[in-house]
Amino acid sequence: MTSSALPLTTAIVGCGVIGRTHVDAVLHLSDKLTLTALVDVSADRAEALAAVVEERTGVRPAIFASVQDLVVVDAPQLVVVATPSGLHVEQAVVALEAGAHVLIEKPLDVDLVRARRLADAATVAASNGQVCSIISQHRFDPSSQIVHAAVADGSFGRVTSGVATVPWWRSQDYYDSGDWRGTWALDGGGALMNQGVHTVDLLLWFLGRPVTVAAEIALLAHEGVEVEDTAVATLTFESGALAVLHATTAGYPGLTVRLQILGSRGSAVIDADKLEYIHISDENGSADMGLQGGGNQADRYGDTETADGVDATRFTLGHVRQYDDLLAAIAEGREPLLTVDAAVLALATVRAVYISSILGRRVRIDDVIAGEYDDLTLEVPVVEVPV
Repeated sequence: MTSSALPLTTAIVGCGVIGRTHVDAVLHLSDKLTLTALVDVSADRAEALAAVVEERTGVRPAIFASVQDLVVVDAPQLVVVATPSGLHVEQAVVALEAGAHVLIEKPLDVDLVRARRLADAATVAASNGQVCSIISQHRFDPSSQIVHAAVADGSFGRVTSGVATVPWWRSQDYYDSGDWRGTWALDGGGALMNQGVHTVDLLLWFLGRPVTVAAEIALLAHEGVEVEDTAVATLTFESGALAVLHATTAGYPGLTVRLQILGSRGSAVIDADKLEYIHISDENGSADMGLQGGGNQADRYGDTETADGVDATRFTLGHVRQYDDLLAAIAEGREPLLTVDAAVLALATVRAVYISSILGRRVRIDDVIAGEYDDLTLEVPVVEVPV
């Protein structure tokens, strides 16, 4: 089941919007992956996507109503979980226990109790040569790779702070389009959990392990939604670095995601996934407000638009890169770049934002991971709007 011989038989669980992205990625990697099955509780949705696959490949994948049905008939070598967030762990564990490699769409899940269960299952699976990873495709952006390398090799000196903002807009129709959207049970949160979790992961990848979080969340521009559409937080890190985190789906018409990483010898700005700015001081530590050596030095660090020869949409491209990493991890017997433990840490950080807002105080990440707040009911504090 865990053989690295290619192509790997692959099943995609969830035939909604993000499931179609995974179909695109898998079909692009047809020399490495063979899409053999689709899984969805909606037969109509699965049949519609199967017809698309058949039109593109000439072969119609098998259809199943559940992961349990899938693995009983013929467990594929790779199972991709692309269902509503609150279902991720349940389905992934079934696949792991059947001997498959597993790739889970972000976030890992919405519940840390289940996330710990997945971490345990992934540890057991790893001893059998199985690989489990969670989608965080922006780690594979050239801009992210460059900034992470600069942090890791000390080029920025001491990293002192970071600023991350996800200033997006989602209409009321977006939240009304699915009964799982905007719910704590299946969406796990709003602007931060659903839209902002990628940026949270990058912030942690650049700055290290967070220690504490102080935050506020609110629902300001939507109705009939349980979760937040705006979140702000400050984070402290083990290194001493500080960060500001902001995410909203109430910023019409929607701006670009922006990450700033600031250090004692250099800084960088990623905007809309592109390396907009990077500056590293010379050997003498000389710099002039980021202008030394010609100002914006992003062009010295490669073309961040390079598509690596991939004929895919920009959104699918990141998924293709992560699939390549997963396949390399399987072949090389190593961990993937995005491990289950890293995904648990990102989930705990998001949960800490919600917990801090509810309790009105700073919260320790390790306490969240340890389960101190597992029984806390999440809710958005009511904001009194002046008349």
